[in-house]
Amino acid sequence: MDLTKLNPLSETCWTIPRSSGEKRAEVKLFADRQLLSDMDEKVREQILNVAQLPGLVGAAMTMPDAHWGYGFPIGGVAAFDPDKGGIISAGGVGFDISCGIRCLRTNLNLGELAPKAAQLADELFRAIPAGVGEEGEIKLGPAQIDEVMLHGANWALARGYGEAEDLQFIEENGCVRGADPRQVSDLAKKRQRGEMGTLGSGNHYLEVQVVERIFDNKAAQAFGLQEGQVVVSIHCGSRGLGHQIGTDYLVSLAKAASRLGVHLPDRELACAPINSDEGQQYLGAMNAAINCALANRQILTHLTREVFAEVLPHSRLETLFDVSHNTCKQETHEVEGRKRHLYVHRKGATRAFPPGHGALPERYRTAGQPVIIGGSMGTGSYVLAGMHDNPAFASASHGAGRSMSRHAALKRWHGRELIAELAGRDILIRTQSMRGAAEEAPGAYKDVDRVAEATEMAGLAKRVAFLRPKVCIKG
Repeated sequence: MDLTKLNPLSETCWTIPRSSGEKRAEVKLFADRQLLSDMDEKVREQILNVAQLPGLVGAAMTMPDAHWGYGFPIGGVAAFDPDKGGIISAGGVGFDISCGIRCLRTNLNLGELAPKAAQLADELFRAIPAGVGEEGEIKLGPAQIDEVMLHGANWALARGYGEAEDLQFIEENGCVRGADPRQVSDLAKKRQRGEMGTLGSGNHYLEVQVVERIFDNKAAQAFGLQEGQVVVSIHCGSRGLGHQIGTDYLVSLAKAASRLGVHLPDRELACAPINSDEGQQYLGAMNAAINCALANRQILTHLTREVFAEVLPHSRLETLFDVSHNTCKQETHEVEGRKRHLYVHRKGATRAFPPGHGALPERYRTAGQPVIIGGSMGTGSYVLAGMHDNPAFASASHGAGRSMSRHAALKRWHGRELIAELAGRDILIRTQSMRGAAEEAPGAYKDVDRVAEATEMAGLAKRVAFLRPKVCIKG
């Protein structure tokens, strides 16, 4: 990105100056100089387009891991007021609705994991369906899928997947309100028939990790983390159902924008006023997909526990936290001294509520919400905590963020060679696709350490712990 087109507000916050007569909201890009300069110019263009949408409150924003996406940049955050003509956009949520990370802490340490790592990798790969179109043992009809979309992780728990205490450590306690399966197409439901309890492909993974470094002892204690401890991160979303909902509503929202006279600076920003019929229909379908994703991660948690119990019988896996990073949520935020009910789009961005927030479980109330920044296989991930006075509607980075396209990664890396290289560093990869492994090479992503540091410096979330990968299951 050309930094001469930006004005620095601080070392980690930049804005794009308005030209004379330009009608748009403010833009804020949270990142350090190096991360910004390495971003594609398309990020700047896309967030400028978002700033032109009606009903936007505050600034259109990007997180330190931002990169080019469909409509909104990935790492984009924007809040809209429904009473001021605010819109909802499928491009502001993304196709992988409610993609997110479930992090599990264990009672194991690295010394206990190491002798069993290869066996654990093999058994997890056997038990966790992963890959394009891969299905699991759970087969659901349309009526059952409707139940999943209405009840989320509660549906999975009622069928023996997981433990009751999991729910208090999942956003919205495992089920969002406002889901309306009637707004989900038959095709979307059909695509989900066999995909519950599956990882999918692309950047989705199940990773066994070790806490290598603690940054904040007090928050780490609240989160139940210590150096040398084994944790597990499960990264996936609503699978085919969410993708089809995104595809379906790009059409209906574009028609609504045309009918209602909403100017679209980019057709990929297809949207409708939140209070319109089409806006409410999309909200109902999107919330249904969120519940589907929460149920999916709940089932995967159960399958993971079963494998650990088989390989390491004395193991205990507890949900640390589960949070999505492709959603639009109705939340209350204070703007210019007044509380307002806003719809916050987070695409490739994670909710990061501060200490004391009423939505947090009591255990984390003084520390702030756990925030997970997932890295690429081979690099590492971070656990952070939400902070007071977050300048981005309680949002933070969600991952390392791509720095190279999948096509470019394929030209540079070969899957088998990459997996062998990582094995030499005691990182075991199990995957269905050598091509997929090459596309997800660590070098195709931004420096996760720099992203986490910039996230903290920008006041979005503070670092608590660094997690080093040991086993990674990929599609």
